[in-house]
Amino acid sequence: MPTRPKRETVNLSSYPDLVVIYLGMRVNALTGIKTLAGFGPKISNAVAAKPDGLLLHENLLYSLRHVGMRQYWRDFESLEAWARSQPHLAWWQNFLRDTGGTGFWHETYFRRGGMEAVYVDMHAGTGLAAFAPVEPARGAMFSARRRAGFAGDSANAGVSESELYSSSSPAE
Repeated sequence: MPTRPKRETVNLSSYPDLVVIYLGMRVNALTGIKTLAGFGPKISNAVAAKPDGLLLHENLLYSLRHVGMRQYWRDFESLEAWARSQPHLAWWQNFLRDTGGTGFWHETYFRRGGMEAVYVDMHAGTGLAAFAPVEPARGAMFSARRRAGFAGDSANAGVSESELYSSSSPAE
């Protein structure tokens, strides 16, 4: 005789500002395999340090050359504080100088509503960029805080827009 499935849901009332972020790195060139492999231990160590506000970290495999993670954060402020601190800040600054043959993206979803995303050297539409129009990450679209429509200072983002897009910068 068939058994009824156990159907459950979650009570998120204790997490009014919950943030879910999906991140991915895709190998675009042979050198990207080394870059991708080098990030595994770094990310594992960062998660093991239990950053304030990180509720859960899960690794994901999108394809053999595209891996990622899903993270649940207590609130955007915790996520942003971690992103602007070490070791993440150094990773991001170095990546924007040289992607090491990879592409990177993230999409962030907020329980209170809204979402934001960024894609760096992703040669094929991924996630939201697979169906929605894409535009340069400049001006109001430069920082996650501004893309999400949150008030506050985004000046400490690690790399300024003028620095990233200067004529001497290889990132443009």
